[in-house]
Amino acid sequence: MLEYPDAKTVARALKPDEPVILNRPHAARRAAKFFAEKFPGKVLYAVKANPAPDLIEVLWDSGVTHYDVASIAEVRLVRQTLPDATLCFMHPIKRRSAIAEAYHQHGVKTFSLDTVEELEKIVEACRNPETGEAASDLRLCVRLRVSSEYSELSLAAKFGCDLTEAPALLQQVRQHCDWLGICFHVGSQAMSPFAYVQALDRTRAAIAEASVVIDMIDVGGGFPSIYPGMEPPPLEDYFSIIHQHFYALPIAYNAELWCEPGRALCAEYSSMIVQVDKRRGNELYINDGAYGALYDAAHVAWRFPVTALEDDLRDGLEDFAFYGPTCDDADYMAGPFPLPGDIQAGDFIEIGMLGAYGAAMKTGFNGFGDAHCVVVTDEPMMSLFDGSRQREATDNVVNLR
Repeated sequence: MLEYPDAKTVARALKPDEPVILNRPHAARRAAKFFAEKFPGKVLYAVKANPAPDLIEVLWDSGVTHYDVASIAEVRLVRQTLPDATLCFMHPIKRRSAIAEAYHQHGVKTFSLDTVEELEKIVEACRNPETGEAASDLRLCVRLRVSSEYSELSLAAKFGCDLTEAPALLQQVRQHCDWLGICFHVGSQAMSPFAYVQALDRTRAAIAEASVVIDMIDVGGGFPSIYPGMEPPPLEDYFSIIHQHFYALPIAYNAELWCEPGRALCAEYSSMIVQVDKRRGNELYINDGAYGALYDAAHVAWRFPVTALEDDLRDGLEDFAFYGPTCDDADYMAGPFPLPGDIQAGDFIEIGMLGAYGAAMKTGFNGFGDAHCVVVTDEPMMSLFDGSRQREATDNVVNLR
C-alpha cells in the first residue's frame, strides 16, 4: 500500500476520480495501546466496526489478543488473519451450522446468548460428533438488556434478556458451561461514564437473584470517539467507574473484566478524500455518500469533520450539505459540513473519522463504491489519543461515595 504524508499530497499526486480511503496505522496502534495499557481488564476488538485485515493485524501487534466476532464470516476472517487470536462469538443469535463450525473448526469456546433456545442450540452444535457427548469447555455469556439513554445510537431493543428473565437463564446456563459470564451493551458512542453504572447495577441485581458463580463481566462496547459536537469525557473516567463497580459485584474472586471497543479503537484509523462533482447553492454533489462510507452521515445525521484540500480557497467557512453519487434522493447528508464559501466542482475534500462504520460499510449500489486505499502518516483530523486533550485533575473525575 502506497504511503503519503497527508491528504493534500494524495490529492495532488493522484488527482483521483474515485474516493480514496486514507489509512493511519499509527492512529489505530496508539488507540489499541491506550486500551491495552489502561483498561483494567481484557480488551476484545469488535470486528464489525472495521474488519480490514491490515487493521486487525495492527491491533494484534499493539496488544489486542481477543476479538469479538459476530458472524461465521468474521470468525473465518480473523482466524485466517490471526491464527493465535482468541475469538469470541458474541452475536446472541447464531445459525447452528455457524456455531458448529466456529467451535469444531476454529477453536471458538466463548458464545453469547439471551434465550434458552440459543443455549440449547449451542449445546447441541458443540457436541462431539462421534460420541454425542456434550462439550465440557464452553464459556457462555448471558446478554442482559440495559439502557442506551446515555448513548448516541441505541442498542437496547434488539438483544438482551430482561432483568426478570436473567436469573433463571443464568441458572440454566451455569449447568452447561465451564465458565459463565454476563455481558451487555450500553449503545454506541456513550457520552457519559454513568451509562456503565446503570448497566452494572442491573448486573448486580441479576447475579443476586440467580445466586450462581459468575466468572466474567463483559461491559461491551459503547466507548466513544470524538466528532464535531460530540466531545466525550476522558476515557480514563469510564475505566475508573467500571473498575470500581466491577469490584463491588458479588462475583468469583478471580472473575475477569472484559470490554468490546469497536469505534474507539478504529475511528481514527481512516479518513476519505472525495471530489465535488457539482455545486448547487450550499449543496455539494460528491462522489461518495449514503451507500458508501457516509452511511451514518445520511441515516443517523452523524457529523464528520471535513476540510477542503485546495490552497486557493479564500472565503470564510459556510455550512454545506452533501448529495452522494447515486440516483437515490435518500443519498443525502444534511451535515452541516463547514467548508470555504468559494468551494466548487473539481475541488477535493477530506472527510475524517471514518475508520468505524464508515470505510467498512461501502457498497456497490448503482455502480458506485470503488475506492483506492493508501497510507498517510499525518495525524487524524480529531483524536482522543494524540495528547492534545489535556486532562485536568478535576475534569470530569467520577467520585463514588
